[in-house]
Order: sequence, then C-alpha cells, then structure tokens
Amino acid sequence: MLRRADATFVRESARPVTASTEALTRQMLEWLAAQPRAHAEVMEAWRSSCPRLTIWEDACIEGLIDYEPASGKVTLSPAGRLYLGSAEPAAAK
Repeated sequence: MLRRADATFVRESARPVTASTEALTRQMLEWLAAQPRAHAEVMEAWRSSCPRLTIWEDACIEGLIDYEPASGKVTLSPAGRLYLGSAEPAAAK
C-alpha cells in the first residue's frame, strides 16, 4: 500500500523494501507506463519463483497495476501512476 507522509509516498509492504526491490518495482512500472502489455508478456518478464524477489506479486498486492481480463492487457493503475510521479529515480537514491 502507499500512504502519504510529508508530501512523499511511502510503501507499506509485508516484505522489507530494499533499494534493489524499489529499483525493480520502478523499472517494471516504467515499462508498463510505456504501453499496455499482454499478460503473458508481463509474466514472462516479471514473474519470479524466488520468494525474496516478488516484484510482480508485490505490485499486484499494492494495487500498482491493473489487469483487464477481457483484453488480456496489464496497465498502470492510478496508484501506479501516482507512485511513478512521487518516487525518486532509483539512481538518485
């Protein structure tokens, strides 16, 4: 989940947020922001069997992405757009 804290947004997650996971989340959201993607394409690129690297799963839980079953497309949710608009670029951290 995202919550507002002093003009920035802070991720609240069951898993610890590290610089690596934060950078990968931002990378995935930027990739989705470029254009809607097919669900199969997203799964091929972002699904992981590693229990410590759950970028796709965490983004789903946090409501950062939308899935349109009728079209099979994955897009950014309003929360995902807000996250990209408020998050620092990974290189700046």
